[in-house]
Amino acid sequence: MKQYSIFDIVGPIMIGPSSSHTAGAARLAKTARIISGGNIKNVTFLLHGSFAKTYKGHGTDRALVAGILKMNPWDERLKDSFTWAEKKGIEFEFIETDLGNVHPNTVKFVITKKDGSISEITGSSVGGGNILIFDIDGTQVEFTGDNPTIITKHRDVPGVIWHISKVLFEKNINIGNMKVFQKKKGLEATMVIETDAIVSEEIIKKIKDLSAIEYIKILNPMMEGE
Repeated sequence: MKQYSIFDIVGPIMIGPSSSHTAGAARLAKTARIISGGNIKNVTFLLHGSFAKTYKGHGTDRALVAGILKMNPWDERLKDSFTWAEKKGIEFEFIETDLGNVHPNTVKFVITKKDGSISEITGSSVGGGNILIFDIDGTQVEFTGDNPTIITKHRDVPGVIWHISKVLFEKNINIGNMKVFQKKKGLEATMVIETDAIVSEEIIKKIKDLSAIEYIKILNPMMEGE
C-alpha cells in the first residue's frame, strides 16, 4: 500500500491556481537555477505539451521566472516575477515546442550565464507540486529535487562508486537512493545520489579530488532560498 504524506493529501502551499502549472513550475525552475550555479544572464524556457498550451492562463510563465529568481511557490512576489527579473537584469523568453515522448508538463531550460557558459536542464511537473529532473546537458538523470543530491560525471572505471560511498560513510551521510547511467560502457558514466542529510563543502571537495571525477553538481534544497 502506498504511503501518503501530508503534502500529497492537502497539496503544496503556493501562489497560483494549479499545483502542476504553478507550484511545480516554480520548483522546476528553482532546481534548474541551483544546478546551473546561478549568475544567470538569460533563460529560454522551451515549453512542451500542456505547459505550452496554457502557460499564460495558469501563471506558469510567472512561476518559472520566479523559480529562476530562487523564489518558493508560496512567495507573494511570484505574481510580479517579471518585474523582479527585470530589476535583477535577467532576460527571458518562452518558446512553445515539442520535446517528444515526455510528460505533458515538461520544460527545457536553456540558461546562459554571465560568463557565456550554457546549462540545459529538462524536467517535468508530475502533479501535486512534485517534479522530476531527467536531463542535464544532454545526460540522462532521474531525481526529484526533494532531498540533497549529488550528481557526478566520471570515467567509467572500477572503484568510483565504492570511493564515493566511502567518503559519505566516513561523514555519516546515509544514501537514500543511487542510480548510475552509463553513456558508453568503459568511457563515461553519470551517477545521481540522493542523501538523507545536507552535503557539506568538505564532502564535495573530497569527491572532487577523486581522479576519475570529471564533473560534480550538488543540490541542497534545504539550504537554498531567496
